[in-house]
Amino acid sequence: MDKKLIKGNIALAEGAIQAGCRFYFGYPITPQNDIPEYLAKQLPKCGGTFIPAESEIASINMVMGASASGKRAMTSSSGPGISLMQEGISYLAGSELPAVIVNIMRCGPGLGGIAPTQGDYNQAVHGGGHGDYKNIVLAPASVQEMFDLTIKAFELADKYRNPAMILADAMIGQFQEPCRLSPLKPVEYPEKPWSLTGAKGRKPQLLKSLYLGDNEQEEHNLLLKKKYDEIQQREALCEMQNLDDAEIMVIAFGTPSRVAKTAIRQARKLGVKVGLLRPITLFPFPEKEIYECSSRVKKILVVEMNTGQMVRDVRIAAHKDAAISFYGRPGGGFPYPDDVLAEIKKAMEGNER
Repeated sequence: MDKKLIKGNIALAEGAIQAGCRFYFGYPITPQNDIPEYLAKQLPKCGGTFIPAESEIASINMVMGASASGKRAMTSSSGPGISLMQEGISYLAGSELPAVIVNIMRCGPGLGGIAPTQGDYNQAVHGGGHGDYKNIVLAPASVQEMFDLTIKAFELADKYRNPAMILADAMIGQFQEPCRLSPLKPVEYPEKPWSLTGAKGRKPQLLKSLYLGDNEQEEHNLLLKKKYDEIQQREALCEMQNLDDAEIMVIAFGTPSRVAKTAIRQARKLGVKVGLLRPITLFPFPEKEIYECSSRVKKILVVEMNTGQMVRDVRIAAHKDAAISFYGRPGGGFPYPDDVLAEIKKAMEGNER
């Protein structure tokens, strides 16, 4: 298929349109503004609706309304804006409403800056809002995955009636690469008999997250837990390279995984047997693959653009005897291949950070 040189944010926005998203609500914040700019022009051409909301809080609540009517809807923002959406995201999860939320991460905490980071991992993967709930979280590492995983996010959100989040750092959103702008397979559109489309000819329906009867909220939470367990069992995705003979495994997602691939090539030229495991879904986390690989390799090096948010999940998933080290660059810092190579050598020598 023909490919087009395109920016990551634009590939994501086009993926949303081709996934059948026809409702977008959002508020501007750098470095994701290419997404609403593109959708403002393109959604009306395909019968869609674009509304520039007065705030991020309004955006996520508009998404909730569109989703409840059975439509594919999304919003996008960056760290501070996603923080404002947390209550609405929890309501989506509690009401079992599908939606796609995009976070093109910028550095923080607080206002921070527009430099790329992975500091929002905990916010996305471990809730962020109130109550027992989980987002489905996908982490693209290329412009092509910005397109493909956006389509998958809509499909998974509908399949499990759950919010799905695209979590990409600013670098993935801003750089350009050749991208195939057509799905590899037909997009899936499940029926939505639960949606609120008017009660003419049928009994009224109710979508809610409020359960006040005896034990009702507990029963609802346990049903949600059962769904999250099913997602963990069925939907975990990861990329694995050069792990068959590896003595050390690098685990990284997003931009650091690309850097790690260069460092791994350099290490192998030096005779160091290194492989990569890249989580594509952050929830569900590839626990099984990490455990199996960690049982074989001597060392694990986790590389992130934060102070070690994913490394805790790696430690939980890995074999109890796994030797795990960490290299992180927070607040807009960037891991270069030579830095990662130095950490690989350090890990092999047994000097953990």
